[in-house]
Amino acid sequence: MTRAQVLNAYKALLRATRKSFAGDVTMLNGAAAEVRKKFEESRHVTSEAEIQSLLDQAGEASRFISEMIVQAKLNSRGGYEVKPDKVHAGATLEVPSEELLRTKS
Repeated sequence: MTRAQVLNAYKALLRATRKSFAGDVTMLNGAAAEVRKKFEESRHVTSEAEIQSLLDQAGEASRFISEMIVQAKLNSRGGYEVKPDKVHAGATLEVPSEELLRTKS
């Protein structure tokens, strides 16, 4: 495994979070901090097999974030809308209650 592969996995995760959580500073900051934390926790890993497993997990996480997370956005009528993209085709959408969404704002 090369340093470039690890860096590419890290960047892919950050790109996925930036796209999925665009406009939500709290989620963007939290996701970036979590990604960094996970990579820092694995900094000591030297086994090729473990590194490959971690890279596979990072790739899976990046795909999950990109394809399975759709953020609800507050509309002008005071309700929330979910607008999935083509990448979300086939995903099961679980829409939280309006009350839960309001507590997250």
